[in-house]
Amino acid sequence: MAVSGLAGAGTSNAGLLDRERIVARPGFNRWLVPPAALAIHLCIGMAYGFSVFWLPLSRAVGIDQPAACDGLTLASALFTTSCDWRVADLGWMYTLFFVLLGCSAAIWGGWLERVGPRKAGFVSALCWCGGILVAALGVYLHQLWLMWLGAGVIGGIGLGLGYISPVSTLIKWFPDRRGMATGMAIMGFGGGAMIGAPLADMLMNSFKSAESVGVWQTFVVMAAIYFVFMMAGAFGYRIPPAGWRPEGWTAPAARGTMVTAGHVHLRDAHKTKQFWLIWAVLCLNVSAGIGVLGMASPMLQEIFGGRLIGLPELSFSQLDTSQKASIAAIAAGFTGLLSLFNIGGRFFWASLSDKLGRKNTYYCFFIIGIVLYALAPTFAESGNKVLFVLAFGIILSMYGGGFATVPAYLADIFGTQFVGAIHGRLLTAWSTAGIVGPVVVNYIREAQVAAGVSGPALYSGTMYILAGMLALGLVANALVRPLDEKWFMSKEEVAALQAKTVAANAGPTGSFGIGTGGFDAKAMLAWAAVGIPILWGVWITLQKAAVLFG
Repeated sequence: MAVSGLAGAGTSNAGLLDRERIVARPGFNRWLVPPAALAIHLCIGMAYGFSVFWLPLSRAVGIDQPAACDGLTLASALFTTSCDWRVADLGWMYTLFFVLLGCSAAIWGGWLERVGPRKAGFVSALCWCGGILVAALGVYLHQLWLMWLGAGVIGGIGLGLGYISPVSTLIKWFPDRRGMATGMAIMGFGGGAMIGAPLADMLMNSFKSAESVGVWQTFVVMAAIYFVFMMAGAFGYRIPPAGWRPEGWTAPAARGTMVTAGHVHLRDAHKTKQFWLIWAVLCLNVSAGIGVLGMASPMLQEIFGGRLIGLPELSFSQLDTSQKASIAAIAAGFTGLLSLFNIGGRFFWASLSDKLGRKNTYYCFFIIGIVLYALAPTFAESGNKVLFVLAFGIILSMYGGGFATVPAYLADIFGTQFVGAIHGRLLTAWSTAGIVGPVVVNYIREAQVAAGVSGPALYSGTMYILAGMLALGLVANALVRPLDEKWFMSKEEVAALQAKTVAANAGPTGSFGIGTGGFDAKAMLAWAAVGIPILWGVWITLQKAAVLFG
């Protein structure tokens, strides 16, 4: 069958960023799309690693020691030029990151589906990198409000658009491996800090001087590096023409009732109970994991105390300053190891969901998670460091796996036409979890400390409460059912939406000579561009994690 062109004659008149311009042509290799997605996700994933800047910024004025001011409040910290910021003031950036990520993904998800992933990736790069540059100006002028506005608000919008930009595209390119495809991209978001944090540390050490801690210069350099990678990713995006399918692949006649062949419009998705059940599934899974992730370092130190350095008779409070410094280094290795489990879990569990099904994969998350949280206090009391670390490594792998599996879950239930936008709205569950999880863990810990509890018992109650949250998630997942036919768009409505991406003279379905090639030279080069930084980050992280068992 001849293929004379794609998207009709109007393609030649389309702008460089327009959706019609990026419809794949014959000979395009679908394995070029995941590296493009990774290029963007690895850059915006540095949001997880911004804590590397907090301590240097807390002495941006004093340089060697923080220039503390009595009576400094959060409001006055926003505008002071003579007092150093407190770590707590800077930590609000995390809240801004993930609240704005969820909100922007929800607000502009529908726009993304209309304009395509290239324009969304382009705007994401402008917001994320431009926001970091505004933050650099805020550091240079010592204005915290500029940092919040730049990295937190503008950058947070870039996070949301960048995060969801490849979702529907990858699901459409890999209908045969939906979970694996989204797992590859979303793995990058978890790995961004693994690369960015050591890079930022190296740059700050290079730029620091008697007059500067080197942060604003580091922001400028990282913004430039990220802009190049994100632009390469955005312009690497292509979308398959309507009706495309992998060469030689046919959708099974009966794939199970949990996988639909229809499509739900964005305007209707949130009206279904299935949307809110999956929202609860994601929120509860993330709340349990993110609370532990934020407290991983102090948790290990306070539970094991002197046992981490061969002094089992000493609790954490009995250690001197040098001993606490030693176990803090070991706890940093624990945090790094958890980040590796988080990253690896995104790819492993999402890929496994292609075999198990999404609902069954979430059953695994909740059942295994409940068991491990319930056993964690026993592991802590016994002093078994290996079992404790392994338990939380598996828990964090399922935390990451939850993020990577949910886009495919949504595609199975709601179809692929608006899955990116629906996923964007679902990410408000992440914003909610980002508040709920840390609050639960932190406040229970404070209550235990106030009651005089110490050692392993300090976190026992927290573990049981987190297990209870996962039990609620288990119930929500069990209630997810296939959608009623009334929610699906008509074939005519779907055809009208897909009209601009139909392959001319190619018939209703087929491969159209698109998506073939496998790991050819061009694909291998693209994968090397993102794979080498990932391997470097893994190596650095493993070196730090080795201290944990050294």
